[in-house]
Amino acid sequence: MTAAASAASPVVDGVEWVRPRPTPAQRRNDLLLALVLLGGTLGSTALYRAAGVADGAPYWHSAIWAATMSLPLAWRRVAPEVVAITASVAFFVGAMAEIGELLFSNITLFIAIYTLGAWGRSRRIALLVRAGIVLGMFVWLIWGLVVAANAPDHLPEMSREGGLVSPYVAYALINVVTNLLYFGGAWYFGDNAYRSARERVALEQRTEELAAERERTREQAVAIERLRIARELHDVVAHHVSVIGVQAGAARRVLARDPDEAAASLTAIEHSAREAVAELHGLLGTLRQGDGEGDDGDTDAPAEAAPHGLADLPGLVAESSASGVPTTLGVIGTPRETSGVVGITAYRLVQEALTNVRKHAGVGATADVRVRWADDELELEVSDTGAGSTVAARSGGLGQAGMRERVSAVGGDLELGARHRGGYLVRATLPLRRAGAVS
Repeated sequence: MTAAASAASPVVDGVEWVRPRPTPAQRRNDLLLALVLLGGTLGSTALYRAAGVADGAPYWHSAIWAATMSLPLAWRRVAPEVVAITASVAFFVGAMAEIGELLFSNITLFIAIYTLGAWGRSRRIALLVRAGIVLGMFVWLIWGLVVAANAPDHLPEMSREGGLVSPYVAYALINVVTNLLYFGGAWYFGDNAYRSARERVALEQRTEELAAERERTREQAVAIERLRIARELHDVVAHHVSVIGVQAGAARRVLARDPDEAAASLTAIEHSAREAVAELHGLLGTLRQGDGEGDDGDTDAPAEAAPHGLADLPGLVAESSASGVPTTLGVIGTPRETSGVVGITAYRLVQEALTNVRKHAGVGATADVRVRWADDELELEVSDTGAGSTVAARSGGLGQAGMRERVSAVGGDLELGARHRGGYLVRATLPLRRAGAVS
């Protein structure tokens, strides 16, 4: 957004919009225009005098008149009302003093009236000043035509007789129509320039509002996703704590008569405690990134009965196929036990990726879900054969922001983008043992 637009008053329906002050560059351009018109007016005056037209006035009168007519345009956008009135009075004085220049003076007067309509900061004042100028000019024109009609020595070659439209009446009508077009054009184009400037500021204002709304929506989506992560983390930690409680009770009962079994229970307690602490450390930084930390975890969204995991992926694949997108599931490597957070993250990534396939891939698309087990990491890959023209619709979505949050929370890597042979690819690498876990 430009500096001039940012300084403009906001566009509000039913409220008069005030156009901002001209920029330094615009004022420099106005000064250059005024100097060019001054030179043109002086040159045109000299040509008129050389042609013997209205050469009775002294040349220094013409020079002062040309400066008075042209130089005020340097302030045409700063004080358009004053400039328009000055140009109108100078035009009238030049005609009365028989200066005789009719080319550049008409251009200058047109620009002055146009600028008043385009840059007048008060629409009421702009309307009244223009109406006064135009009315005065037409009164002057009609009076001159009426007086000339009764002066036989003025345009004697034009007969005042000849029926309904005599030669002089035709001449008078031509003058009236010419002035109507002249002043009407200056009025119309000035108002049109004002409306265009107002619409431009309104468009920039709406663009900024939409950008702010998109940012708010993105932040809300991230906050909602973090709330879901926190809710699921609660389920995972609750699971570990319940295991610890059961194992601690078992160890207490057998501690005296079976030390080996008690030691096994304590080992299980230690493992669950370490895993819970690692998961807490992994997600705590993500949940603290936002400023919207609440005092409790209450939400209107229904809580799930139990956290999902990798074992639920076949259900997602079946659901996707049932919804009209044929989907296959492939597992490579030997599955092993993972932490609860990794299982939930894997489930949510596949769920969101298949949802995007149904939304954007188009008719006839198929999807493929692959799970690859490595020694210390789990790789998930969801690809589809959707139309390439719909790929742009998927990038930057709020669901993808949630994917990145989840993968970052467990210390993994996420790859999103179009495939070279068509379709879209979501690939995530999740560590089976988080770096920094207590050992």
